[in-house]
Order: sequence, then C-alpha cells, then structure tokens
Amino acid sequence: MTRLILGPFNRVEGDLEVQLEVADGRVTEARVKAPMYRGFEVVLQGRDPMDAMTIAPRICGICSVSQSVAAAKALADASGVLVPPNGVHATNLMLACENLADHLTHFYVFFMPDFTREVYARRSWFGEAERRFAAVVGGGPASGLHNRAALAARARWLELMGALGGKWPHTGAILPGGSSLAIGSTERVRLLARLREMRAFLEQTLFGTALEDVAALRTLEQLQTWRARAAGSDLALFLDIADQSGLATLGTGPGRYLSYGAYAKPDGGHALAQGVWDAGAQQRLALDASRISEDLSHAWYAQTEGAQPLHPTHGLTQPDPDKAGAYTWNKAPRLGGQVVETGAIARQLVDGQPLIRDACALLGGTVLTRVLARLVELARILPMMEHWLMALQPNEPYHQLQAMPTHAQGSGLSEAARGALGHWLRIENGRIAHYQIVAPTSWNFSPRDAAGTPGALEMALVNAPLDAATADDPGTSVAVQHIVRSFDPCMVCTVH
Repeated sequence: MTRLILGPFNRVEGDLEVQLEVADGRVTEARVKAPMYRGFEVVLQGRDPMDAMTIAPRICGICSVSQSVAAAKALADASGVLVPPNGVHATNLMLACENLADHLTHFYVFFMPDFTREVYARRSWFGEAERRFAAVVGGGPASGLHNRAALAARARWLELMGALGGKWPHTGAILPGGSSLAIGSTERVRLLARLREMRAFLEQTLFGTALEDVAALRTLEQLQTWRARAAGSDLALFLDIADQSGLATLGTGPGRYLSYGAYAKPDGGHALAQGVWDAGAQQRLALDASRISEDLSHAWYAQTEGAQPLHPTHGLTQPDPDKAGAYTWNKAPRLGGQVVETGAIARQLVDGQPLIRDACALLGGTVLTRVLARLVELARILPMMEHWLMALQPNEPYHQLQAMPTHAQGSGLSEAARGALGHWLRIENGRIAHYQIVAPTSWNFSPRDAAGTPGALEMALVNAPLDAATADDPGTSVAVQHIVRSFDPCMVCTVH
C-alpha cells in the first residue's frame, strides 16, 4: 500500500489536494482536501441584509453571478417580493451567460489540454489534439488554435454582461426584486448579435452542426451516427479521444444526482426541472430541501460530541483547525443522509434529456458523461437565451421594490455552472444573524461523513489507474486528473 498526495492542481479555481491510497497500480481510497479557509459566512453576520448582494458575489470571480442570484433569491424569499417577468428573463440571461462561459472555459482551457501531454504522444489523435487544444502559454503559432478561438469567443460573449449587468464579474444589477438595468430595443439587437456570434462558434467549431441537432439527440446510437456526420468537430474529436482513453468507464460517481432547478419561469417552475435523479431506480424524485444537512465529522469545524448534522438554516461555522480526524475546510453536505452529485449532468438527468439519460443508464456517471452533459447543455441553453431576450417587454418593469423585514428568514436555491448552490439566511433586528452557503463543489468534493461514507469525488477516484503516470513522476496520474477535472472544481466556493 502506497500513499500519494497530489496537489496543488493547476487549472483549478482555488487550492485543492488529493490524498490517495494506492495498491497494485490503482487507487483504493481517496481523501479530498480543501486547504483554504475564507469565512464568508462569518463575515456576513451582523450586517445589513442587502450587504449580502455586495459581499456574496465576491466569493468567486468566475461564478459571481451565480452567487448574486442565490443571495437575491434568499432575500426575496425573506421579504416576499415578487420579481416581474422582465426581471426574471434578464436574470436568467445573466446567469446563463456566466454558466455557458464556464462550460466553454472548462472544455477548452481546463479539460482538453490534458490530452496534449507527453504521456499521450503516441496516440493517433495526439497531433490533432495538440493543434486544437494545447495550452496557449508556451504554444507555438500552429498549436492550441481552437483553445485560442474559444478564449476570443468567450471574451466577446462576456461583453453581454456589460449590457445585461453593467460589468462582470460582480455585477450590481441583480437584486431581490429583479434587475436594476432595463434593456432597450437597440440594446436588444446588439445582444442578439452577440448570441448569434456564439451560436456560430459553437456550430462551426465545437459541434459542426446546428445546436438543435445536438440537443435533439436521444441515444448513444444516434450520437454515433451524428459523430460520423460531424467528424471534423471538436466534440467528435473528444469522443474519439474518450474511446481510446477509457473515459466512459473512468470516475464512476454515487449514482444520485441533485438539481435545484435552473432558470426560473415567470409563472413558476424552471426551464430545467428541479429534483433528484436516482440512477439505480431510473426515476426522478421530488426534492425535499428540508432533508439537506451538513456533517462536520471530518471538517475543521467545532461540533458538540454526538451532535447530529444540521440543516443549513441552523448550521454552525466555528473554525477548529486542530480538530482530530479532520482533513478539510469543506463540510459534508448530504441529502437525506445520502451522497449526491451535482452539476450539468444532474441538471440534464433530472430534466429528462434523453441522450444523457441513455448514456448514464449504459455507462453511469463517468468522466465521459459529465463532459458530454456540459456540451449538451451548451446546445440547449443558448436557444433558450434567444427566447428570453425576445420575450422582454418594452416599457414593462424589470424590478419590484421590496421592504426588508426586521425579522425573517429565507433561502435561495439556484444552479451555478457546477451545480446546486444554496444560500440560507436569518434576519434579526434588521441585521443578518445567520448565513450559510452550500456550493456545488461542497457537494461534489465533500469529505467523509460520520458513517465514514466518502463524498462524490472521493468515490469516483476509487479504482482509478495510475499506469498512465509519467516516467519521471510515478505519483502523477492523468487518469486521476481527468476524474478531478470532470467535476470542474471551484474550490474558492467552499466558502466556509
């Protein structure tokens, strides 16, 4: 038995370490460590409730809109304000803009460059992968061409936020009552042009076909037929690489998936459904948010001996860096005591997207299906954005004023690019008395709980091979890195 400690990981937002127990060239046990404490939940205590709209987005520079939306929803729930339809559509546009930028960045900048490493140099696809996906830094003029194109497309894409939210990151336009920034008819034409630019990049480079063709795929068999038709696309090349790299069997998760529901509808509900997908039973279950709890057994936080895990409404964040048996600053969120996975794969499974359901039924939640779900989500959401933009009504309100109560509590459940994001707050005497945040990476990168059950990534790493390690560093496994990156970690959002 050998113990390895991998980290810090490059191309990851924040600090991450992974401790592996290895036998016979495979991982037998994993512990995932979030070594950075930030304390946002403590910072928010005692402040004016609206301060959350300024402070919470600063949790992260790449998913600040997601934090803004969750905080706004929590304050709206506490105050009882109703968001007008224009405000719902404008907020959805800002959230989708950020989420799709994250998906694009994950594929081109975080994930695919790993396949241009020397360990893959003898693979038939290596030269083409290097030409398209090599990291920009250090690459010659003939390498990383699609990586560069994606970065340029992303930069143009985020110009949307200038019109929608004034700036990115940390827009101040999102409020509990909607959006503070109205969109005029001239601005709408400019925004539609930006949407069409991104559609062109996705259709010409990533997919090689219309977005609607990708979104309409129902089975893996249909995906293979499509793949032959779009053989020059980046998705087709990814599928070729996945076949030869075993990504379809790598990194199997817990088989339970959580989505809070993404992109609110003005009349209630969500564009992507809320719920829990049970892969074993192949059924969608209703979400009971009251069954969420946070286990502190292996996290560096104080807890009373024998105390039961608490719901975030009552959760405690009291640092105890010398706590015996702890190994991370991340708590262990559970739903009804069970480990769940969240992210684009969860959203697509819960919403019933046929291709992702078929792929996961046959292969499970693996590196391949996680990445595929993100790409399918790109194809599905951009047309929705076109619809939301055209649904904006001129001369109608974008925001409803609200009076913040002196005593209240509320919760804001939303979906960031990486999955289920929840904010819970309590107001007493006009100030924030309690604030708890459970981020997507908190779910996916959680430590063991009191029963010793590992979190989603810790499960997924078990049985990962180390036989692809580099000759000069036998402790480095590209398989482990593929699994970690397939969850798209944002460690700074484990904000406790």
